[in-house]
Amino acid sequence: MREQGRRLDGGAFTLWWRPRDPAASGAPARVGVVASRAAVGPAVCRNAAKRRLRELFRRHQTLFPPGTDLLLVARAALNRMAFRDAEARFLEICGRLPAPKHE
Repeated sequence: MREQGRRLDGGAFTLWWRPRDPAASGAPARVGVVASRAAVGPAVCRNAAKRRLRELFRRHQTLFPPGTDLLLVARAALNRMAFRDAEARFLEICGRLPAPKHE
């Protein structure tokens, strides 16, 4: 993902994305969530950060074109901000994604 994907920085998290092969173009978007000990902290903090990112994706998964792979990487700032602020930042990042190509 990191070698072939594109990165968008959201401050409290990073969004990596890339389209899958054309055969998977009808499949829904997939997401992976990462929160490292070095970036986020102990297990309780990492789990909270991952829950927040999964919930953001769940609420707004229709913003991503089918056949897209996503990787959300948490940072410590995610747990310090209100959920609505994280959601606003997530939506801002989603707005910067390129429009899907129609073939």
